[in-house]
Amino acid sequence: MSVLPQTSVSEIKITWPTLPEDFVLPDDPVENLEHPLLANALRHSLTPELCQDALISSNFALCAGINNRPICKAPDWMYIRPVAPWSSPEPRRSYTPHTEGPIPLIVMEFLSDTYGEEYSMEVQKRIGKWYFYEQIIKVPIYAIFHPQMADLELYALESNRYQIQTPDANGLYWIPGLELFLGVWQGTRDNRTGNWLRWWNADGELLRWPEELAETERQRAETESQRAETERQRAETESQRAETERQRAEKLAQRLRELGVDPDS
Repeated sequence: MSVLPQTSVSEIKITWPTLPEDFVLPDDPVENLEHPLLANALRHSLTPELCQDALISSNFALCAGINNRPICKAPDWMYIRPVAPWSSPEPRRSYTPHTEGPIPLIVMEFLSDTYGEEYSMEVQKRIGKWYFYEQIIKVPIYAIFHPQMADLELYALESNRYQIQTPDANGLYWIPGLELFLGVWQGTRDNRTGNWLRWWNADGELLRWPEELAETERQRAETESQRAETERQRAETESQRAETERQRAEKLAQRLRELGVDPDS
């Protein structure tokens, strides 16, 4: 869905000030308790290399100045790299592109039963998220995910407009910069069974969560333990066989001696 704004970007003054310390961010409740789980799952399977020097956030203020007024939106998930380490003792509250680092590589919104600003091109009374990501921040990739419907829409910025992308034969979308595929996976995590967004590498291999890696390692260790036990039993059986053979040979030698035959000659 896309509606052309009534005000062109050329008529808007865009600046990149950091958020004032006394700026009060909205303290809205989490719209859906599943959304933090979805966001955490996306981060937890990323490799350490992709997390290094990166700002990976959920419901975190992404800011710009529009007509001398600070405007903030809080994507459900956002990835920015590289970002300088935060040096202040106070928790980081926001991020302003160009001033504090590059623009986000990708932003995501998770839909609930009711639509919010995710498709909004509004620019008069307030700034819609679609307009903010596309026309103000110019985020190259915008993903909209409806978990209940297992529906993932991916938009790429082309000629200053978001264009919907087509997944590959496996239903996955290639994300340049991350060099990973993004797609929908169904399963259970954190006591939630349903649809999740997950990453696949360039070879089509699923990037696993830490608990999945731990379970694979547990199964590997268990298999190795079983192999070692099988080897121990095989060695014990071989030892018993050798002992039986030794006793048989000893009995035969004793019998030969009783018959006056030297078994060693």
